[in-house]
Amino acid sequence: MLGNDQIGDCTSVGLANHLRATAALAGYQIDVATGDAVRFYSESTGYDPRDPDTDQGGVEVDVLGIAGRDGYHLDSGAFYPLWGSIDPQDRNALALIVAGMGAAYLGVQLAQADQAPGVWDIDRAGDNTPGSWGGHCLLLWDYTGLADDDQVTLLTWGMRQKATWRWVRSRIMEAHGLIWPQMVLPSGLYPTGPDIDRLRADNAAYLAG
Repeated sequence: MLGNDQIGDCTSVGLANHLRATAALAGYQIDVATGDAVRFYSESTGYDPRDPDTDQGGVEVDVLGIAGRDGYHLDSGAFYPLWGSIDPQDRNALALIVAGMGAAYLGVQLAQADQAPGVWDIDRAGDNTPGSWGGHCLLLWDYTGLADDDQVTLLTWGMRQKATWRWVRSRIMEAHGLIWPQMVLPSGLYPTGPDIDRLRADNAAYLAG
């Protein structure tokens, strides 16, 4: 969990998981240690492990900005994401991010009912009020379709969590797309398929409307 079972470093863990997910698409893996995730959490939020009161989580756009400027540092090198934000309620845009960039970096408001095992949905037993369990950063990894009842796979807490699109619509606060120029393959292609210049151009055109 890279420390997220003990502290609120989910924004840092989300970046680590995005790196690992992108590498997996290319057929290899990147080693990220808990210390790496906690260090960037400190760098991006001011968290001090000696002072529990500084464990306040992170603001995603601030965290992404710091990662893009200063890098996400691992033993294998520093990684600098290029990123942009979309309307979190635009399901087609979310699907395009997953297809083109490997995973979408999301901010959600979890409900107490989401603590129970099983597929996350909005009509489960317990309190389904968004935010009643707090905010969280996770990745949208894949999906089976785009209807409300269709399921998505979320990467969080070291596992693949299933949820419905209906749940995503209810809980989501923000959504971002990331690419890592340092992960371009020797062929010049990005792990998701296209070359990175085309990926940049296509997404710039989409964001411009």
